[in-house]
Amino acid sequence: MHHPHATGPPSAAAPQRGLFGALARLTGRRPKALLALTLLLLAGAVVLGGGVADRLRSGGSGGVVDPGSESSFAARALEREFPGARPNLVLLAEADGSVDDTAAARQGRELTARLAAVPGITGVTSYWDGRAATLRSEDGGQALIVARINGDELAAERTLEERVIPAFDGERGALGIRIGGTVATQQEQQTFISEDLLRAELIALPITLVVLMVVFGSAVAALLPIGIGVIAILGTNAVLRVITEFTDVSVFASNLTTALGLGLAIDYALLIVRRYREELSGGKDGPAALAATLGTAGRTVLFSAATVAVSLAAMMVFPLYFLRSLAYAGISVVVLAAVAALVVLPALLALLGPRIDAWDIRRLVRRAPRAGRAPKPEGEGWARLARGVMRRAPLVATGTLAVLLLLGAPFLNVDFGTADYRQLPTSAESRVVQERIRDDFPGSPTGTVDVVAETTENTENTETTGTAVSTGAAGTGALDAYAQRLSGLPGVIRVDGPGGRYTEGKRSGPAQPARASGGIAHLAVVPSLEPISEEAKDLVRDIRELAAPFPVRVSGTTAALIDTQSAIGRGLPWAVGAIVLATLVLVFLLTGSVLVPVQAVLLNALSLTAMLGAVVWIFQDGHLSGVLGFTPTGSIETALPVLMFCLAFGLSMDYGVFLLSRIKEERERQPDHRSAVVEGIRGTGGVITAAAVVLAVVMVAIGSSRITNTKMLGLGVALAILMDAMVIRTLLVPAVLRLTGEATWWAPGPLRRLHARFGISEGAPAPAAPASPVPTGAAPPHRGPAAGEVRDEPRVTAGTGTPG
Repeated sequence: MHHPHATGPPSAAAPQRGLFGALARLTGRRPKALLALTLLLLAGAVVLGGGVADRLRSGGSGGVVDPGSESSFAARALEREFPGARPNLVLLAEADGSVDDTAAARQGRELTARLAAVPGITGVTSYWDGRAATLRSEDGGQALIVARINGDELAAERTLEERVIPAFDGERGALGIRIGGTVATQQEQQTFISEDLLRAELIALPITLVVLMVVFGSAVAALLPIGIGVIAILGTNAVLRVITEFTDVSVFASNLTTALGLGLAIDYALLIVRRYREELSGGKDGPAALAATLGTAGRTVLFSAATVAVSLAAMMVFPLYFLRSLAYAGISVVVLAAVAALVVLPALLALLGPRIDAWDIRRLVRRAPRAGRAPKPEGEGWARLARGVMRRAPLVATGTLAVLLLLGAPFLNVDFGTADYRQLPTSAESRVVQERIRDDFPGSPTGTVDVVAETTENTENTETTGTAVSTGAAGTGALDAYAQRLSGLPGVIRVDGPGGRYTEGKRSGPAQPARASGGIAHLAVVPSLEPISEEAKDLVRDIRELAAPFPVRVSGTTAALIDTQSAIGRGLPWAVGAIVLATLVLVFLLTGSVLVPVQAVLLNALSLTAMLGAVVWIFQDGHLSGVLGFTPTGSIETALPVLMFCLAFGLSMDYGVFLLSRIKEERERQPDHRSAVVEGIRGTGGVITAAAVVLAVVMVAIGSSRITNTKMLGLGVALAILMDAMVIRTLLVPAVLRLTGEATWWAPGPLRRLHARFGISEGAPAPAAPASPVPTGAAPPHRGPAAGEVRDEPRVTAGTGTPG
């Protein structure tokens, strides 16, 4: 709507051209055809994406490991030459008395033989075959059977579910069997995630609908954002199903799809529906209101989607498929949510017209205004808050900044680790098994540090090791001497190798010729340390630094963690740089200012401080662990803060674009900077807050998961969203814009011309630029009213939330 005294024509007065004009004409003239096509495509997406959950990977060790790292090379060598050398399946056998009793021992040997006969399982070893006395608990009441299920994660989990659990779990004669190991941990984690995601959807959807009905008043209007969210989610599931044919996709992608699908679709639908209703209430007919909406809110949606997609695409620079698959899911859902909001939603609005306000629940509670009292303008509370903040801008800016930095301070003590069995609830069977092994057995059979040694001339393993090896024979004596030195390192219980078993620098057991094959020797270092502890990392570093007469590669859980941290450290500057550069360019194209993009990046980063600090204070240090129901591990999953940063930064920028685009629109209507800021906040304060509350509800529902990392993701991002919408956008942004004043909109001449050619204008043409350029850091000279222009305070039309 247009100020009577604003410079230039109103934004909706001129015929719409370009992309958004074409969208307005298409959706206005062919709404039924578009909706029929949408239903057809949606039916196809349901069919195609129906089985995607069965193809997602559990995000096990492979998901957070650099495939080009030393540990990955060594793991592939072991997989090829020694397929049973790295156990990933553990059967914990419990006896009423001793596992050495006749009946228990007979049952143990029988179970060992039966497990060895299962197709797809190799390397079966048990306490009862006499090869590993350490597989017996210290009190003699428990013993272990360990093995390896071959194949990738999906194949291993199918073998576990179809052949192992039905035949071995539970009471088996004189022994009670519990199933554990990394495969069982991954399988239970995936089961919990799937169940928790369904519960989150059942929680979030009704609450979201109630919030939207309160915001819109109309039940019809409230249902539209939900419909757009469903389209985005179902469409993304179909896209992920196709992607799984070509690459690995983590099961966590389903969580991200639900959160972003509902959240962004509701954000975009809120913006468009609210603007459409404003245009209708201002006297426009349906087609004109739709054209004006797409020309303003539609452009904002497009820019917002671009900024969120860029933030999520930054995860593509990392070699970890956990992060890359979340980028696939995130980009897909952002694009589909934007397309649905810009095409499907306008078609629905064109059909509904004024009936969008049908089923108005506010009539049940609305009170008639008192005689002689004018209705309160919509958004007046936000405008009053903005004016108050701007009057005390230095105090508000300083105080808010100090609080945010204080909340983020715990992140300075972050300790990165990797997920393990403690991610699962205490009742999970695989967690119970691992805790028994930790507490009752001398060392973990699945927590070894694997050393792969190239002991003879071998140029065929270049892909495995990353180097062509030509060292000549390195006799058994050299390998024995090296193994003895390994066994003498602090924290090592024993070393098993081709030449025998080694303990405390001496040979203590018979030769194990099966650990040598194809010119490669496998030395299994059994530590007494927790795999993700700092002591375990120091041990791996000591092994890698230990001189050897032949090339060696180190693998295992701890080695993979070190390599993951190195890969993330290398990729992080590139990811952050890509996000910052893209954000600067996009915000410049939107605003034409050089200062506003910098402010947007810095304020967005500040909005994440509370999230990062809370993650460390709660999930690493364990505060509130009893209330939230998780086990603190003293570390944070290495890849998770990267995901949370990219996701929260994109969503914060989403709200930033909402606000900046409206301020820019008001700035184009009137030359007064402070009035433009106030009116921008008046017009978007309610939308941003409602969108943030709805998205926070979705993220909190996901944060109710029983898996610690999912809980951390949901609750952490929910906190970041609320802090951004309710602190950054309402306090810090207006305070900073007041301090920067008219200089906020300054740009040097070449950039002004660049923006005039390639930039996006939300409303009427911008006021004429000052005659002379303003030096950097200086405000442009104050302009008086143009000829024929009357300067007055912007008026507000009741019920519209925009200048009247």
